[in-house]
Amino acid sequence: MIAILLMAVLLVTYSNGGNDNFKGVATLWGSGTLNYRQSLTLATIATFAGSVCSFFFAASLVKNFSGKGLVADDIAGSIRFAFAVALAAGLTVLLATKTGFPISTTHSLVGALVGAGLIASGNQVNFEKLGKAFFLPLILSPVLAIGISMLAWLFFRNRLVNNSRLLTLAHCVTAGIVSFARGLNDTPKLVSLLLVCNLFSLPVNFLLLSVTIAIGGWMNAKRVANTMSNKITKLTHAQGFSANLITGVLVIVASLCGLPVSTTHVSVGSIYGIGLISGEANSKEIGKIGLSWLLTLPISAIFAALVFLSVRQFVG
Repeated sequence: MIAILLMAVLLVTYSNGGNDNFKGVATLWGSGTLNYRQSLTLATIATFAGSVCSFFFAASLVKNFSGKGLVADDIAGSIRFAFAVALAAGLTVLLATKTGFPISTTHSLVGALVGAGLIASGNQVNFEKLGKAFFLPLILSPVLAIGISMLAWLFFRNRLVNNSRLLTLAHCVTAGIVSFARGLNDTPKLVSLLLVCNLFSLPVNFLLLSVTIAIGGWMNAKRVANTMSNKITKLTHAQGFSANLITGVLVIVASLCGLPVSTTHVSVGSIYGIGLISGEANSKEIGKIGLSWLLTLPISAIFAALVFLSVRQFVG
């Protein structure tokens, strides 16, 4: 079971990289600042750096996503519970990645925690903690990102020279910051799934998953990258810089505060907010993305419940 759990965690981590890594640099490709391969290289390096650094800053996220406080400690500490959560979240994110939808790995993990938790505990899930620690940040983050990005673009649009070298450099820097913040925020959530098996020391867990996230993004990012870069709105260098600046700040602050916000929601919200101001927003595409977000929680919850039931039936 320990070996199977490790493979399930590697699956969700690989899927996370494929779905999430490019989101930080989507504005670079979308605005023509860098080509796809250059953008992907920057995303891979910056995400890996953020993943490694998360070991030093994100202990509260590791605790939140271990399931402790959400279900009884003996359930949260069981290998079969962690396996159900990891496999269900991995399958959900992988499905979205293959169909080009930028969903939230955080949402997938939360849904899986609820689905497996309801079956494992006989409906004894701490929904008060779920609301305060998980749902509230996930719901508010895209709304906050849309509002702040709209205000930011109203401030920046007449103050930035669109094609200046300095702006291009700043755009690349902010894209790197978003990718770094993404690794910082997501890696601890995935590491928490490995804690129950005590297979490796904590630093090795972080390093192992950091490498897996980087590989997943490098190998499997193209479809989600196309959605994020080309389908939400048309972007200039200045608009891309503004969106990345807002995304990076919000995600880093959330990581340091232990809030499980979704980089996906913040990034999509920031890009869409600027598109609303510029008049270039593709609301039809946003509607599709929003529907995928709504479906993420129930799909991952159902997967987790079925996996846990299967493991309990055949493994005991």
